Amino acid sequence: MIAGGSGFLGSALAKAFRAAGHRVMILTRRPQRDGDVRWSTKATDTSWRHALERSDAVINLAGESIAGRRWTEERKREIRASRTEATQALVSAVAAASRPPAVFVSASAIGYYGVHGDDALTEQSPPGNDFLGSLCRDWETLAIEASSRSRVVLLRTGLVLAHEGGALPQLALPFRFFAGGPVGTGRQYMSWISLVDWIGVVQWTLTRNHVSGPLNLTAPTPVTNAEFAQTLGRVLGRPSFVPAPAFAMRLALGELADALILGGQRVLPARVQALGYEFAHETLEPALREIYGKA
Repeated sequence: MIAGGSGFLGSALAKAFRAAGHRVMILTRRPQRDGDVRWSTKATDTSWRHALERSDAVINLAGESIAGRRWTEERKREIRASRTEATQALVSAVAAASRPPAVFVSASAIGYYGVHGDDALTEQSPPGNDFLGSLCRDWETLAIEASSRSRVVLLRTGLVLAHEGGALPQLALPFRFFAGGPVGTGRQYMSWISLVDWIGVVQWTLTRNHVSGPLNLTAPTPVTNAEFAQTLGRVLGRPSFVPAPAFAMRLALGELADALILGGQRVLPARVQALGYEFAHETLEPALREIYGKA
């Protein structure tokens, strides 16, 4: 069962599971296909819970996009509520289930750590005290409440790279018009992971009973923004020397610019590697070449 299964990551994950022969149920407010289950986060709506009791694994990816528009105070409340209310509803259903799922996988993000410049961050690093840090901490705290009934895995996801969906098409657009380059100083780190490996890690967690707790879903080799721009330009056969000034990003996006673009985080998948997952894409250029069919 996947909550948030109609978004970029959820739909890709559902497709991969179905291709592997699994039955997938999507919790959604607007059912459209076989396997969709109507749900609501309201405590009075429990009609979907019988479907959860038939599930071996529940994957919680529900939540409003944090990007796309400025973070007003109202927008921050919407982002927080969309995550905490969905997680609380699922955890309550797990607690009440006569047959709880064996594993409960819940989304989080590397925003958990806040902005740290060049510091290497692992799953042992403390949370940040900015908006994303406090949001992820509260989000994870709710999910961990399911651990009395199910094995709980927390997915601290970085920048997921794919040809369609996610941030990469937007990042690549200036390069297609010969206007690509670093953003701000270019020294800030970008902690990325290919969609292939993101799906791979999630699938891997379901069949490894020794895997629980927080996992950084990032590749082992984060790169600076300047390195990312150079590599993307090289793969696309485009120049990568036109910078985007920091003040323009802040003018357009406000607080969101520093949190997601200008601040940077150097996050390492220490537990994922220590627990035995083998990455398909450890370095950026081979990942981008495969994404764009230029391997």
